[in-house]
Parts: sequence; C-alpha cells; structure tokens
Amino acid sequence: MSITSTTTTGPVWTTTVDPDSEQFKTNDAASRQLASELHDRMSHVIDGGRDRSIKRHLGRGKVMVRDRIDMIIDPGTPFMELSTLAAFGQYDDVAPGAGIVTGIGVVGGIPFMFIANDATVKGGSLLPASIKKHVRAQHIAEEQQIGCIYLADSGGAFLPLQDEIFPDKDHFGGSFYRQARMSAMGLPQLSVVLGGCTAGGAYVPALSDEVIMVEGIGRIFLGGPPIVKAALGEVIEPDELGGADMHTRVSGVSDYIVQTEAEAYIKLREICATTAQRTIDNNQGWLDTIPAEPPVYNPEEIYGIISADARIPFDSREIIARMVDGSEYNEFKPEWGETLTCGFSRIWGHRVGILANNGILFSNSAQKATHFIELCEQRQIPLLFLQNTSGYMVGKDSEMGGIAKHGAQMVTAVANAKVPRFTVLIGNSYGAGNYGMCGRGLAPRFLFAWPNSRIATMSAETAQTVLVDIRVAGLKAAETTDEDIAKLRKEVGDQYEMHSNPYYATSRIWDDGLIDPVKTRDALGLCLSLAARQDAPNSGGIVYRM
Repeated sequence: MSITSTTTTGPVWTTTVDPDSEQFKTNDAASRQLASELHDRMSHVIDGGRDRSIKRHLGRGKVMVRDRIDMIIDPGTPFMELSTLAAFGQYDDVAPGAGIVTGIGVVGGIPFMFIANDATVKGGSLLPASIKKHVRAQHIAEEQQIGCIYLADSGGAFLPLQDEIFPDKDHFGGSFYRQARMSAMGLPQLSVVLGGCTAGGAYVPALSDEVIMVEGIGRIFLGGPPIVKAALGEVIEPDELGGADMHTRVSGVSDYIVQTEAEAYIKLREICATTAQRTIDNNQGWLDTIPAEPPVYNPEEIYGIISADARIPFDSREIIARMVDGSEYNEFKPEWGETLTCGFSRIWGHRVGILANNGILFSNSAQKATHFIELCEQRQIPLLFLQNTSGYMVGKDSEMGGIAKHGAQMVTAVANAKVPRFTVLIGNSYGAGNYGMCGRGLAPRFLFAWPNSRIATMSAETAQTVLVDIRVAGLKAAETTDEDIAKLRKEVGDQYEMHSNPYYATSRIWDDGLIDPVKTRDALGLCLSLAARQDAPNSGGIVYRM
C-alpha cells in the first residue's frame, strides 16, 4: 500500500483493482445477478403471491404494513428493515417474511423498534419463525436501549404448530417476558391495535405502556366469539366482546380510541414525543464522530471484487476502501498475520475498528486479532468483523504452534469486548472461524450477510471428503462399491450446499437480513448511529448487554 494522503483516520487506500479486467467483469456480472435475485425475492415478500389477501385487506379500509410504518416515521428518514426473508423456503412458501415486519425507524428524532403484523399473510397468525423474528427484534431493542412500537393485527398463534410456539423459553412467552422487562427498564412499549388480537396476541397490547385502538377494525380478546360460544354457549358480536369502544370506555384495556389509522399514527407520534429518550442527533453519545465523506472509490465496484468462484480469494481491503469514509484505512500490523487485516476507519463519521479475513486464520492472525480487539476495547472504538474464511488452520505445525490456544484467546477477546460489535458475512463463514470473527453465537449487535456468503461447519467439498471417508470406514469394504461412494458423496454435498446457502440461513434468522453489498455502508451507518446514543461502558451510564 502506498500513502496518498493522511487525515484524522489514516492513509487513503491505493487500489489495485482493474475494472477493465476480464476477472472483474466476470465477478461483476455474477454479483449483480445475485443482487438482482435478492431484490426480486424481497419484492415478492412485500406484495407477491397473495393478491386475494391483499385485496381483502385493502377492502376493509386497512393500510399495508410497510405503508403503516411509512406513515409513522419522520419524513425523509430511513427504515432499516430486519430479517425480510425470514421463513423463506419454509411452510410451503406461504409465509413471506414470517408474516411480520421488524425494523428500526425514527419518530420525532428518536429511534424505535417496530414489530408489525402483516395480516395479508395467514391473517397475521404467528408461526415459529414469526416468534423467533419477534423475539430477536425485542433483543435488539433492549440491547440498543430503544422503545418498541407494536402494530398489532394478528390472529394469534398458528395452532397446528403450537408445540413450536407456545411452551419453550424463547417461544411466545419469552416475548411477553422481554416486553415486561423492557417496560420496567423505562423503554417505552407502545401498541396500535389495527385488527384482531386473539389469545396470546391479546397480551401484546395488554402488556404495553400505552394502547391506541382503531374503531371498527381493532379488537382484543383472550377468546374470540367462536371460543366463547364453545365454552359458554354465549353468542356475541366481535366488537361487543373486544372492540375499541368497549376496551377504551369500559374495560380500560385501551387508552385511546381513534376513528382511522391516520388518526392513530398522529396520536402515536404525540405519545412518542413524551418519552424520555435521547434523540439521534443530540450529541450526547460517547462515540467520536466527525462529518462524513463518501468513499473515494465507487461502492458499485464491490460487485467486481467479490469472486464469482467462492474458492478464489479476494482482498478484503479493496472492499473496505469502497465502504469507509474517504477510503481511509489505517492498517494495524500490516506485515504480520497477513491472512487477517485489522485497522481503523470511519463509516458515516463514526470511528470503527475493522477485522477482515484475507484467508485462513493462522496463529499469528489470531494473536493479531486479540491484540487489536484489546486496543479497541481500551480506546472505546466499536468493532466491525467482515467474515470470509474457511476457519482456523489445522495440521501438525499449527497444532504445535498453539493454534487451539491462540484461537481460543481470540474468541475470548471477542466475547468479552464491551464495545459495540457488528458483523457482515462477505464470503465464506466456516468452522470456528465463524466464532472467532464474531458470528451469531458471539452475539454481535447486528449481523448481516451478502447473497454470495456461505455459512457451515465446513464447505461442501470438505464435507464430502471428511464425512464420506468416515462413513465408508464404518461400512464393510467388500460390500461398498464405487457407485455407493459416489452416491454418498452427492448426498453429503447436496446437504451441505443446501444448509450453507444464505437463503437457508436468513430464513431461519441466523442473521438480521441479507443485504445488497453496495448498501452495506448505509446499513452500518445506521447501526453505528444507534450505538452513538449510548454511554461508554464503565462510565456510570448504560451497561452493555451481550
């Protein structure tokens, strides 16, 4: 690297990327195809494949779920939607987005977590993936110390799968636990009831600090008219049993009654203005910020840098140069542990310490990472992990060199870091390298993935060799044919290809969403802005929860 200029962050990265090369053009075409597929699948989640349900929803005078959020958040501000493709490929593909929209939006200058039912998906009924997505959103809200806005329009639990929804720790009861705990912590829990809230769904507004109900469409009851008739022989109309008028004027379950959704959102914004939370731009946070500047290099060149063939490495520093302010990257220990690059940059004005893979993790790479993480912890600098690795190095030399201990020390440093941590899967995420680079198990505040990423214990090619050898060794050699081995190799390869696919991962909410690589800088900027609102660890203010 040659230094072209030096500022408060460090030198501007000098690129070696040639946009006119055949390799760049091949990579660019493949990456754009993946990005296009991602956008198509997200569009399908929003309005595809359920025309009748959408027509019926609109016919009731209701507003589509994402339009509801747009009506609430401050004009011109972004909404960072999370886990858009949850449930993708599950439940016979009839539950796009798991029937729930979650994400962070700004209301009156204050960020809130939105948890909103999509009643066009199975009437807003909650599937196992819906509960997992709901609970994950609450976890983020608690960690980021922001309130929750619930847009309730749900038929309650999907009863045929009740054993996967009802009894366990992070099932529906876990969402109630989190909601009650956040309210006690002073994080506002606000509900707008826009449809039926039945059984467990009734507790979402009931547990809220303040509740708004829309007359004519909003209803709350522990047992709906069919259950009341079956249990008591009592025939009763839905509004009489749990309508907005009854709950606002008689039971007191609701605090406000409005005639239209538009009125509900005006009232909601008034309530949000009374909450004692910090605004995003009041500079009370501890993170060091300066005015942002765009990267020197075009972020769209990332498409041409990502290898079309996952087995071919690419230099993650070229990715960093197209993601950070001014393309400035002050690299730490650049001549040692070269399969991991570490350094300081800024993203949207926020200082950040970056760890990015440039290959397999050796002992010196792990030691370098541990040292760098400790520096960032000491200096109160957030950490960003860019994952693209097959894991830690194996073999006699590595074992004799202490790779197990050095890898464990790296994992320990990641686990004990109190500064905000963020992770993006920009390529392969295999083996213990996933943990050392702050995978989901190490609890980063947010984890995003690119559509070219892969996550598993090992690659499909490695699994074919390892698992087939193990299984063949357990079979009788005389009865094992080349055809049997070939069939076994295909089964193992197909299984690992399917399970390591990024859509398989995001469907199960192993990440907080697949994102277009070109949009990564903006997503991280929003995450860092949220972190900037909080006090530094050990400062006597907010304590970080890992």
